[in-house]
Amino acid sequence: MTSVVVRASRYRGRYLHSLWLLSARDLRVRYSTSALGYLWTVLDPLVMSAIYWFVFTQIFQREGVGGEPYIVFLIAGLLPWVWFNSAVADFTKAFSKDARLVRSTAIPRTIWVNRIVLSKGVEFLVATPVLVLFAVFAVPRVELNALILLFPLGIVLQAVLLVGLGLLVAPLCALWGDLERTTRLILRALFYASPVIYGLPDLPPPFRELAVFNPLSGVFVLYRSGLFPDQWDAVAVVIACAMSLALLALGVVVFRRLEPAVLKEL
Repeated sequence: MTSVVVRASRYRGRYLHSLWLLSARDLRVRYSTSALGYLWTVLDPLVMSAIYWFVFTQIFQREGVGGEPYIVFLIAGLLPWVWFNSAVADFTKAFSKDARLVRSTAIPRTIWVNRIVLSKGVEFLVATPVLVLFAVFAVPRVELNALILLFPLGIVLQAVLLVGLGLLVAPLCALWGDLERTTRLILRALFYASPVIYGLPDLPPPFRELAVFNPLSGVFVLYRSGLFPDQWDAVAVVIACAMSLALLALGVVVFRRLEPAVLKEL
């Protein structure tokens, strides 16, 4: 029994070590040829936030949509959205990008999904100081509340959701190439179907009742409630937890069944 535990511990250690090496490689490759480096991680959500802030506050009257200050509300939604969007987009080529390594290494193939979640998650974490700065200096001031303690739970829940989606998307796209473009179209629609530039309380019925079944709704609730307590929605959070775990379980089953076919395709 002891030897089994030791072998399992060593296996986990090698897996985690390999996961970190692959994720670190992804980050090095992305920034090695970039003069701005870290700044690119924050420029995308910042530029998007500035555009939506200008459109909805200076051109159109948003009439109370979102929270105040609206720029902080936007950044709190766009930072995790960039993590989600970029990770799912990379899932579509998770195996084809490193086909030779996928075929030749004995590492569990789930690592090619998890490395994307981890590397994109690291980029999200290093961009969060931008949210802190805007929350501190924006006018009107943001009043923090106890729900800010749920922010780490949002990170964990989003990671679980992404791993589940990755285990589904990566093998399916490896087998059917057209799904890559389909996934990108779905992501464009999902941006507007998720409470990124608006909040759940802003939706009229029955759209609000439908929106809570989008697991991203509960994830964004966890990120924003510590800054905007009126965004709290316990039902959305519970549904997001249940759906994320269900997608993870489904992803594990589908991945195991499709893995042999993916290896043949590669």
